[in-house]
Amino acid sequence: MIGKIVIGALIIAISVFFLCIKVFFKPQGTFTSMHIHDSEAMKQRGIHCVLDQDREQRQKSRLAVEEKSNIEE
Repeated sequence: MIGKIVIGALIIAISVFFLCIKVFFKPQGTFTSMHIHDSEAMKQRGIHCVLDQDREQRQKSRLAVEEKSNIEE
């Protein structure tokens, strides 16, 4: 039982070490952004963050409502 706990803790420690190598050993090292709006490949494909897509759809639907209300008047 103790052996499994030690092995598990060792695996976790090694994983954390490998995740932090760039941060510790590179000047001003940071993790790269995983957000869609920061990805060049996604920008080239025209894919946006879900929040941006939602904002765009709300603006389009607001315009559609305004156009309908102008027609009815």
